[in-house]
Amino acid sequence: MSATVQAQGDLLLSASNLSVRFGGVLAVNGVSFDVRRGEVFTLIGPNGAGKTTVFNLISRIYTPSTGEITWHGGDAPLKLTQQPPHAMAALGIARTFQNIELFEHATVLQNLLVGRHVHRRTGFWREMLFTGATRRAEVHARETAERVIELLDLQHHRDSLVAGLPYGVRKVVELARALCTEPKLLLLDEPSSGLNVEETADMAFWIQDIQKELGVSVLMVEHDMSLVSKVSDRVLAMNQGEVLATGTPREVQTDAKVVEAYLGSVDDVSSLRRVA
Repeated sequence: MSATVQAQGDLLLSASNLSVRFGGVLAVNGVSFDVRRGEVFTLIGPNGAGKTTVFNLISRIYTPSTGEITWHGGDAPLKLTQQPPHAMAALGIARTFQNIELFEHATVLQNLLVGRHVHRRTGFWREMLFTGATRRAEVHARETAERVIELLDLQHHRDSLVAGLPYGVRKVVELARALCTEPKLLLLDEPSSGLNVEETADMAFWIQDIQKELGVSVLMVEHDMSLVSKVSDRVLAMNQGEVLATGTPREVQTDAKVVEAYLGSVDDVSSLRRVA
């Protein structure tokens, strides 16, 4: 098999020349990247760089002004821009949000079972009559949710209302709900946001487990560079809606354009050192 064919077989998602304009503002400009099967691919950049906008394009919350997003997770390549937002979970794309989106007055288990809804095929009348097929589907949903609860160490919180849980635990519950959809690609929008050092270390552990034990690819937006360096296979740095650099975490963090975007020009950094 040629390297080109093998590389194409490894692709899970391709973004090509993505641009999106809001009125007179060009929020994303000509962004292209690929996500490979089984990898953690991370978008980094200063606030306002366009990272979450790219996530919203993939999630179909926004439609690109130009460019295309191709999904390679099915039997044949599929143009995501031609799909409605509610179809993403069924295709195998799940997402968490920077601002947690959970049912606060439901238990952890109930929230996870909501994530299984995309796989239910029993229909209204079978649900009403609670047929054998419905019972089997319910058992399978519970088994899947329990496996995720065990993976993410949520046993102690299984029957707790989300409203009474600490913020860090809620972040893990939202991650668990996304995993209950059995995704091929998991979009994590700033998973360490609001977490302390210990909770961020736990989050890194969960992400590595999701990648290695479940074989789920991860596309992540993140500011915490220690987390990025620990879990990422490849990193794409953005600034002002454009791509600055792509490569390993070390390659990107030492790229001159990335350093300038975060710290200013070489002259700026030198002057800071002189003042210090």
